[in-house]
Amino acid sequence: MLLTAALAMTFGLAARPISAAIPVRSPLTSVIPLPVTVTAGTDTFTLSATSGLYVLSDTPEALAIANYLAGKLRPSTGYPLPVSTVAAGDTVPGGGLSLALDNSNSALGAEGYTLSITADRVRLSGYQPAGLFHAVQTLRQLLPASIEQANVQPGPWSIPGGDIRDYPRFGWRGFMIDVARHFFPVSEIERQLDLMAYYKLNVLHLHLTDDQGWRLAISSWPALTSIGGSSQVGGGPGGFYSQADYGEIVQYAAARYIMVVPEIDLPGHANAALASYPDLACTDKAPALDTDPAPTFASLCLRKPITATFIDDVIREVAAITPGPYIHIGGDEPNTTPSADYMSFISSVQTVVARYHKQLIGWQDIASGSLNPDVTIQHWNWQQRGLTANAASQGIAVIMSPVPLGERFPGYISLETGYEWDATQIPIIPEQQIRGVEAPLWTEVVDSPAVLDQMAYPWLLGYAENGWSVHNGRTWIDYAARLATHGPRLAALGVNFFASAEIAWVHS
Repeated sequence: MLLTAALAMTFGLAARPISAAIPVRSPLTSVIPLPVTVTAGTDTFTLSATSGLYVLSDTPEALAIANYLAGKLRPSTGYPLPVSTVAAGDTVPGGGLSLALDNSNSALGAEGYTLSITADRVRLSGYQPAGLFHAVQTLRQLLPASIEQANVQPGPWSIPGGDIRDYPRFGWRGFMIDVARHFFPVSEIERQLDLMAYYKLNVLHLHLTDDQGWRLAISSWPALTSIGGSSQVGGGPGGFYSQADYGEIVQYAAARYIMVVPEIDLPGHANAALASYPDLACTDKAPALDTDPAPTFASLCLRKPITATFIDDVIREVAAITPGPYIHIGGDEPNTTPSADYMSFISSVQTVVARYHKQLIGWQDIASGSLNPDVTIQHWNWQQRGLTANAASQGIAVIMSPVPLGERFPGYISLETGYEWDATQIPIIPEQQIRGVEAPLWTEVVDSPAVLDQMAYPWLLGYAENGWSVHNGRTWIDYAARLATHGPRLAALGVNFFASAEIAWVHS
């Protein structure tokens, strides 16, 4: 669904440039995602060498968020920016930034925040820690783009005065990274988590297994990674995450209020598993490792007792190292699995996931079976929208993934098309049944962090706004003007983004 420059040229995608000149915008009106309300003031706050950060709360979370903010601001400003805790009733010194948890403001919800900027002070507040953390991301966007540089910059560090009150439309705002086709190390996943946090995405969906690779160590089935993780598309060395590596990713994400959802694709897309353990195949023969980008549609042999043991062991181990409530079991494209076996699998795998105290998510194909009320389906294939709608009519929650109306996978689309897509593209699914949105990035042709950036950015910013901001009142022209100002920010953050000709990019 996301696009590289090379693919754009290969498929002849013609970007439609904006004809009108982009007006100069205040940082207060350039925030992505678009806040609920922004009230401009007349003052300007300037961060200085004497500024400090003051935590009006004794909670460890608030203190950690203040230290996170100070850590983001110190490299480029060169200022000491000490962090201290003060009593809620105390006056914050002039030139200071205060961070508070306001448990009286429940209308903001778990992720909402307020931000108030005057000439003397900045106040960041959230009802819950996640909201306070999101306020920090908005504050970063209000500062000059050079605030994101890793070394000292000249400044000045001015912030326009005003008030922002903000909270998300959907609770699920995800980015899926397919590490099975091409493997990406922990450091790259953590870099992506930092970028997700900057734009208020809160779910990292890791597609850990597929035909071309098995990327998470399972101690009871070690050959899954020693064999199944040893290659990738194009025949590269592959790789995998140890359970300690995975734990590091989960912890890093949690510190940024992002939940990790692991996907173990079952029963299809199983070539890597079958190459590792031929007993899981109906032929009892190990297929060759798959290095081709096209799917093999290889499937586990579901009628074998060893396969049931395998599924139970894998889900048990994944559940044990995943603190979040969800496990994604894939379930898509069961092309070589007999229908009766697939239906039986859908029934039994729900029991297994529940046994280990998790809730099941699957691609929309699983809606062909009988689903428990706590299951969530992820819709991506417009041709199967009837399955999604039927499940939603039975009360099943839906995650909408952006294949815009009329497009087919992999959806080589313009920024405008991606932005104007909305989660309510299937009108008969009520919005309250939609858990949220997610942008899946399949990596058949994504073989490096540089290409990953080109595929994901700036498309991902539009999908972040689709998940956070209300649909009514947003326009492509306004978004394009805001996005234009984020070119220098993305560059300062080290993102190799695709500078689409649709946008009149600001360069300083």
